[in-house]
Parts: sequence; C-alpha cells; structure tokens
Amino acid sequence: MNGELARWREAFVARVATPWYVEALFDRLPDIVFSIKDRQGRYVSMSEAAVVRCGLKRKQDAIGKTAFELFPRPMAERYAKQDERLFRTSKPIVDNLDLTVYRDGSAGWCLSTKEPLYDAQGRVIGLACISKDLIEPSRAGLIDAGFADTVDYMLEHYDQPLRMEDLAQRAGLSQAQFERRMKKIFHLSAGQYLIKTRIDHAARLLAATEMAIAEVAQHAGFSDQSALSRQFRQVTGFAPRQYRQMMRPEMA
Repeated sequence: MNGELARWREAFVARVATPWYVEALFDRLPDIVFSIKDRQGRYVSMSEAAVVRCGLKRKQDAIGKTAFELFPRPMAERYAKQDERLFRTSKPIVDNLDLTVYRDGSAGWCLSTKEPLYDAQGRVIGLACISKDLIEPSRAGLIDAGFADTVDYMLEHYDQPLRMEDLAQRAGLSQAQFERRMKKIFHLSAGQYLIKTRIDHAARLLAATEMAIAEVAQHAGFSDQSALSRQFRQVTGFAPRQYRQMMRPEMA
C-alpha cells in the first residue's frame, strides 16, 4: 500500500463517529462471538451472542466485568492465560481451540483468534477476539482437551522443530487420527497448519519490523532464509522482500 492510499484510509477511519459498528455487525452472526477487553481483562464490548451465552439480559451487564465473573472458572482461566500471553508478547493468537457454550446451552468447542489493540504511542492497551463455533466437530467427538492442548503447543512452539508423530502422541492419537482431525477442523494437514503458523508470524515481522530477512526466518521457525523464501512465495505468491516493500513502501 503506497503512502497516499494509507493516508486516505486513515483519514476515512478517523471520520467514523463510533467504532461500535463492528459490534453491531457481529450481533447478526449468532455462531460467532465478538468481544473487546482492556489489559485488566475487563470487557469493553461484547456481541449479542456472547451476552446470551453468559446468561445475561443486556450487554450493559457484561461491560467492565472479567471472564471470571461471566464464565465457568476453567474456561475463564484458559481465556486469561491466552490474554496474558498476548499482552506479554504483543503477538496475535490465531486459531486457538477453546471450550464454549452454544446457543442451546450445550458445551462445545470454538475456534478463537485474538488481536492486540494499540494506542497512538504503539502500546498494547487491550485485545479484540472473535470465536467461531465448531458444532459438528464437537458433537462428532473430534475435539477434546488433549487435542486442544496439542494445538496450543504447536502455536506456542512453531519456531522449534516439531515432529508430527510426537504431536500425535501428545494428543493421545495415532498419527493418522491426528491428521484426520486437523483436516476436519482446520481444512489443513498438521504440516500445512504448522507452515501457515510460521508464515503468518514471518509476515507480521516483515510488515512491522526492520529485522533482516534471515533473522525473520530464524524467529519464524525456518531452517534458513532460503527455506522461508521458498515457503513464503508458495503460500503468498510474494518473495519476503517483495511483501515487505508492499507493506512498507518507505523501505523500498
């Protein structure tokens, strides 16, 4: 994106009188929960689906409260642990498997993504979260605590060598069973999911830092710059340097 387009976009967003249009959009999607929290874990915004699942009558009853006041403690503890990791690292949390309560009151699993929110000085002041219900995989028994823990492990250790047989063993599954579950839930093999996670992290580093590409490769879990370049081009269609120039034209 060139400088003129970036300025035009920023100027347009600055003219929007209220950010709550986002909440209104998610109110119309009952299988997706949306929320915003501050660094103390207090809810600033929550979509209607989340209000219903908390057993509340009004959104106002959730504002200013934490997950520990609204959800069963095991769920709240997991959410708080994720939030703390995001605030500590400033890294988004993508495709986490979390326990949730569906509209009919039954328990199940959802796929959550959390993004840090920054102030004008670049400090993380909160997070935005969306969670998509995984009703069919939940009811088919494809997700359990062991499988979710293994996905967490992949997301936290993507920069290290990971063997699929070790991951399957961690989940208490055969490698074939583990692969079937990954494809059913994420529509990717375990290996593809790991590559996607590494590419996502590399893309963030390329766009947000001046880190050398060889160093980006190391931080993202690739063996060297050539491996990053090959996989990055295969997934995105761009070489890492081209991607950085597109996202940060001032570095061209």
